[in-house]
Amino acid sequence: MIEVTISDSQHRILPLVPMLYVAWADNVLSPSEISVIKEKVSEISFLNEEDIALLYSWIDPKNPPSEELIQKWIKWIRTAAEKQELGSPDLLMDLSNKMAAAGGDSASWDSDEARTALNEIRNAIGIATLKDHRSILTEELREAEAKQFSKPGFAAAEMQILLEGEYSDLIQRVKRLLADPVFRLRHHENKDAYRSIVMEWCKLLAEQGYGAVAYPTEYGGSDDVAQYMNIFETLGFHDLSLVIKFGVQFGLFGGSVYWLGTKKHHDRYQTDIGSLKLAGCFAMTETGHGSNVRDLETTASYDIDSGEFVIHTPHYGAGKEYIGNALHGRMATVFAQLETRGEGHGVHAFLVPLRDDAGNELPGITVKDCGYKLGLNGVDNGRIWFDQVRVPRENLLDRFGSVDEQGNYSSPIESRSRRFFTMLGTLVGGRVGVPRAGLSAAKKGLTIAIKHALKRRQFGPEKQPETLLLDYPMHQRRLIPLLARVYGMHFGLQYLTRRFANRSDEDIREIEMLAAGLKSWSTWQTTAILQECREACGGKGYLWENCFADLKADTDIFTTFEGDNSILMQLVSKGLLTEYKREFNDMNPVKLVKYLVGEVSFAVEERLGARSTNEEHLRDDEYHLDTLRHRERHLLKSLAKRLRAYIKSGMDAYDAAIRCQTHLLALGRAYSERVVLEQFVLALKACEDPGLQRVLDMLCDLFALHLIEEHKAWYLEHEYMSAKKSRAIRKTIDRLCLKLRPEVSALVDAFGIPDHLLFAEIAVGEQS
Repeated sequence: MIEVTISDSQHRILPLVPMLYVAWADNVLSPSEISVIKEKVSEISFLNEEDIALLYSWIDPKNPPSEELIQKWIKWIRTAAEKQELGSPDLLMDLSNKMAAAGGDSASWDSDEARTALNEIRNAIGIATLKDHRSILTEELREAEAKQFSKPGFAAAEMQILLEGEYSDLIQRVKRLLADPVFRLRHHENKDAYRSIVMEWCKLLAEQGYGAVAYPTEYGGSDDVAQYMNIFETLGFHDLSLVIKFGVQFGLFGGSVYWLGTKKHHDRYQTDIGSLKLAGCFAMTETGHGSNVRDLETTASYDIDSGEFVIHTPHYGAGKEYIGNALHGRMATVFAQLETRGEGHGVHAFLVPLRDDAGNELPGITVKDCGYKLGLNGVDNGRIWFDQVRVPRENLLDRFGSVDEQGNYSSPIESRSRRFFTMLGTLVGGRVGVPRAGLSAAKKGLTIAIKHALKRRQFGPEKQPETLLLDYPMHQRRLIPLLARVYGMHFGLQYLTRRFANRSDEDIREIEMLAAGLKSWSTWQTTAILQECREACGGKGYLWENCFADLKADTDIFTTFEGDNSILMQLVSKGLLTEYKREFNDMNPVKLVKYLVGEVSFAVEERLGARSTNEEHLRDDEYHLDTLRHRERHLLKSLAKRLRAYIKSGMDAYDAAIRCQTHLLALGRAYSERVVLEQFVLALKACEDPGLQRVLDMLCDLFALHLIEEHKAWYLEHEYMSAKKSRAIRKTIDRLCLKLRPEVSALVDAFGIPDHLLFAEIAVGEQS
């Protein structure tokens, strides 16, 4: 934070203080506001260089005015306003005039050039008077204003605070920034023009300090990865090409340098990456080895004579594929097989320059544009090949493995396999960020569909007004359970973010499994939710102006980003099997007997509950949790038995796993759904507001029962429930949808998506 006092020679800038106060009132000074202020101030002839330098320091988004300075501004404004009539039609300009008089510069500020500059600065800030900020003038008005905004009961604003939690102020600042005209959403026919705009947006975000927030303070950040994830999710309400470009630059590229490199790399590159002075990309995926990172074919051979690594693509299929920022990037983190002294040491990461300062490809580098895609055409994806490209030995990101001048390899982790998985574990952040961007898209799609359904009328009794779409039980059934699911996703992904932000070496494997499961399940949900919302809006949902075209196209790839969902779910199940095996190996005879007794006891309870249909039972959190846990536990045990039987019969472990692939996917999904429900229940119990708790309780019940209904065939096959109970669950879901019908408008408003980001005619415009 900046600390500034005004010297006697700088009293000339006092008239700008009221406008600067208003400009900073929402904690955001947007790029357009900064640009206009700088331009107009520079045109005022009687301001000297010292005056202008001070003003520039006050409008630096990376160093906003301190609380002490804000209080000084308020004191100066109040002093100037002591005899000011509150009913003045132009209070802001009057205050500026009074402050000019107080500084002894009335004549200068009364000139045409000064008045014009003040007016244009005021217009850029987007205000006509101080009407909305009069509380700074008197304590009485400030207290009255505080009382005005204190309202009891369930309100969208209260739910929004609960959802956003401790990062609410940050989220609001990002939304206000995105209201700046330079971020205006529009339709882009040409990918190259679109990419240029997205790149400019990223630069503006970097100028505000948002790109570097996850990095340590010495590199321009806040050392807070949770801040980064909340910014990432909020940007998802705007433009998803921007989200992915932002993530590639600051998350993947910057994150790889920070987490895989050491201090020499951080000192040299981290600040420039965070400010976007150095644009880069993350070159892992290859055409022939998409998800199979262990067997990538790009090589990095150490040349002892020159002290360099030679990065080489041995054939076309070993080229890096679908690399974001490939056309704008000047450097890449390249994953390649490290070879030195004739021995391979597995996949490592290297910093490889791609272009010179003029943007020309360097010798040995070939980059080809991937061209138009199904979506995300604002992201410059490309293919990259390396032909004997030499980089200094220091360009090896050597946190987990290093090579000395003589070509000797060393690593703090002896096991090659453990070293590989440890390296990948540091990069799990992408699997936290992608589903959060997908969550924003799902929230936006549901908000559009529900607002449309609350305005659009269709059919009705003869000579009576037509019926609102959301008053039809079918429409309630289409959308309201999905609303409950999005709330569940929200609490589940918040939990994942907390775990990731506070991870340790001891729990990183568990977090990797959690991230793989929730990323897969959540992005599958996003795809399904957006499709249902589009259909629920009929032909209107097919128009580009109503956002579903971009939302669906841009999020479709999320099921593939950061690992194909089907592959990730198998990794989840293999992790669960490993833990299951470890538990049994650690059990002594007494523990084993207790475990078996518990299993028998649970089996008796589930038989007794299979036919229970009263609503109190069906809406009981413990019943919901037991039901999802039972499915997960049963799938885990049966999978272990199947694999053991195959292997015991002589089948190779790899072939046995292939035979059980569908079973592996089912277990991964069951695990993910159980985790999300647990987090929803915990969030409900932590809520202390009775109004919010009441509606969250209904949403949580609906979320759980809708999941159980989705898997009812499995539960019926395994005799966990009767047909009668299945019908009772269906009816309870219908009743919950009806009960939640009056709440849905506030529930989507609680997502806090302003109209300029919602950007859908059927949601923010008048219904025709």
